[in-house]
Amino acid sequence: MHNLNMTTKPLVSLVSAIAQSDGDFTTHIPSLMAYRRSAATAPMACLYGLSLALTVQGAKRVILGDEVFNYGPGQSLIATVDLPVTTYVTRASATEPYLGLRLELDARMIAQMAADIDFDSPLKSGSPRAISVVTLDDGLLDALCRLLRLLQEPVLIDQVAPLIEQEIVLRLLHGLHGPTLRHLVTKGSTSHHVAKVIMWIRQNFTAVVSVEELAAKAHMSPSTFRLNFRNIAGMSPLQYIKNLRLQEARHLMLSNSLDAGSAAVQVGYESASQFSREYRRLFGEPPQRDIERMRALAESTN
Repeated sequence: MHNLNMTTKPLVSLVSAIAQSDGDFTTHIPSLMAYRRSAATAPMACLYGLSLALTVQGAKRVILGDEVFNYGPGQSLIATVDLPVTTYVTRASATEPYLGLRLELDARMIAQMAADIDFDSPLKSGSPRAISVVTLDDGLLDALCRLLRLLQEPVLIDQVAPLIEQEIVLRLLHGLHGPTLRHLVTKGSTSHHVAKVIMWIRQNFTAVVSVEELAAKAHMSPSTFRLNFRNIAGMSPLQYIKNLRLQEARHLMLSNSLDAGSAAVQVGYESASQFSREYRRLFGEPPQRDIERMRALAESTN
């Protein structure tokens, strides 16, 4: 771990300059966010989209279905499709806070660049998990440092940031995250078909839909679709839809002050008791108590 800490040392001061207190921080580069926590956190259900996440200091854990991903200093995590995950900081203190970065990635850019590269090895068949964790290489570390330093030259951001982001995507495609990204964007691949269905679900998650209908959209039999979907997303299609609905309901209650009954109806639930039961199973508490706890937590960190 000592070596990894040395690897991320240049990033510590750069991220600390953005995240000077606990919280989540946007930057003048729209795709780039920084995070800081001074203590370990409780598990939080959230949605990971197509992005590169990096632990700079401390440690974090992400749970997808029944699989656990731990990543510490110098380790990066890529998610290639929208995934309902549970995440929490496992190591942080006031003297050595958790510091993290997240860079949203552009699927179209990845597809265009991957199409122009003559890769040494062909893609293996199958449908790999949509999350991968690997150690940061020196080239990626350097590119991320330059992206962060660019924040000190705001006049150059609009022209230079896209160039550095393209370099980061190229390095990801050529590195250990490459196969995961290539599966996502290779037209005709199993992962590409499932990713398109996941995108459809994200836009229509309140609709009543069967696995057979989703399988048809992926041009697969229901049994093949279920298997590939679980391989990629870490859960069944129906579990995925349920988690999306519950995440959106939580967002509506927090942001729009909806009561649990109204939020349940809005995300597609017909039974309030079923909603409350499944909400508690995912978030650990009934809706009202969970929302009160979330608001108190937000006030304490402001």
